[in-house]
Amino acid sequence: MAYTISADKTGEIARWVCHGLQMDSQWLQENITFGFYWNNRLVGGLIFHDIRPGQDLWWTIYSTDKHWCNRRMLRLMFGLAFEIFRCRRINLLVSKSNFSCLNFVEKLGFKREGLLRSFRENGEDCYFLGMLKQECQWIKLKEKKDE
Repeated sequence: MAYTISADKTGEIARWVCHGLQMDSQWLQENITFGFYWNNRLVGGLIFHDIRPGQDLWWTIYSTDKHWCNRRMLRLMFGLAFEIFRCRRINLLVSKSNFSCLNFVEKLGFKREGLLRSFRENGEDCYFLGMLKQECQWIKLKEKKDE
């Protein structure tokens, strides 16, 4: 069984992520998207968007299987945000009813910073979450390993 990652050169993975989240992809401007494959099957996607190098960026995540999420992939994804783009923070939104996603991103180290009431098209509330570079355990693990 093999994990692989692929950059989205055609927009197909970004559209797959948006479709999985039941949203159109019209909102998506410039982005960098990665697809995560488990045995050659797309099981996850991560869109980096609204990137302001040196400041912050947004993540939109969708997966159908937890296999994409291993330490190597997390170090790579957080490394891109914090080291390549030199961002101070990563932002993301999670629908209030999406308990599994909320639990997942909080285990990664994201902190709830607010509630956007009636934010989604269907009127659902959304949590606003963020992670600061100094809070990221995934790049700290890499730094310790490199020492």
